[in-house]
Amino acid sequence: MKDYQFRPSSVGKLMTEPKTKSEGPLSAGAKTYIRELAAQYIFGVDFEIESKYLDKGIICEQQSIDLLNDVRGLYLVKNAERRTNEYLNGECDLFDSSRNIGHDIKTSWSLQTFPILERDCHDKLYEWQMRAYMMLWDANEWEINYCMINTPEDLIKFEPLELHVVDHIPKEHRVTTWVIQREKEKEEMMKEKIIFAREYMQQVFKEFDSTHKALTF
Repeated sequence: MKDYQFRPSSVGKLMTEPKTKSEGPLSAGAKTYIRELAAQYIFGVDFEIESKYLDKGIICEQQSIDLLNDVRGLYLVKNAERRTNEYLNGECDLFDSSRNIGHDIKTSWSLQTFPILERDCHDKLYEWQMRAYMMLWDANEWEINYCMINTPEDLIKFEPLELHVVDHIPKEHRVTTWVIQREKEKEEMMKEKIIFAREYMQQVFKEFDSTHKALTF
């Protein structure tokens, strides 16, 4: 679609670089993902994947926000505003308008998956997601905050409790932050990829129509 607005969480999948020139401006993985988005649009459904990790993130989001506020001396509240521009459509977790800084909350599943160092937070998919939010909110920087709080008992099941019950650990040891600074050059790269992605999506829709018309008796 010519005016399709991508979610920030989608952008990283578009930004992977092609391995060969024959792939064109979009990698094979990006094209596969765009076809998936096209299928969701055609059939009017979201291919949401449920998991215990996502469940904890949803159930415990407010507790993670409270933990971040306690540790950092902040008073942030859950954002309810959705913003759009020519390329993107998204709703961030938290935005501090007084400092023009955004915050993303990642609730870790267990102590085993909780990053203890900033370098352990680095993830290209998340980086592009935050850069998309910076575009939408015109922010100077964006933080990814990994928070470790108690996992609800019904989600733990047969895993060791010591990996999930963490109230005895100091709060400041249970928040790890990665700060990403805004870079306009990378935003231009995102815009370019999105334009290519829209063109490919148009091609997918045309192929879908021709494929199914050919099967009509």
